[in-house]
Amino acid sequence: MIKVAASAKEKVRTLMTEEGFDAASDFVRVGVKSGGCSGLTYELKFDKQLSESDKVFEDNEVRIAVDKKSFLYLVGTTLEYSGGLNGKGFVFNNPNAQRTCGCGESFSL
Repeated sequence: MIKVAASAKEKVRTLMTEEGFDAASDFVRVGVKSGGCSGLTYELKFDKQLSESDKVFEDNEVRIAVDKKSFLYLVGTTLEYSGGLNGKGFVFNNPNAQRTCGCGESFSL
């Protein structure tokens, strides 16, 4: 399962509304792809369509869809949001990552 921190919940719901998505029926698509300085990078976007291979979760009133391959890398991850002057935006707190880059956008296992 992927969890959503309270800090991320509010930002996700605000951004979904601003971009024409409905937080009650649409979802956040989270994934992993090759790239970045540590080998794998996180993907985060809003979506309205599910595919057969998606796993769907709901936490803290946010619906999340993850493809099966990415799910293996993301089990137990918490999506957080860090705002303010030195904030990084959305942050993935991934217990499976053995190494992350300085910006926190890529990781390796």
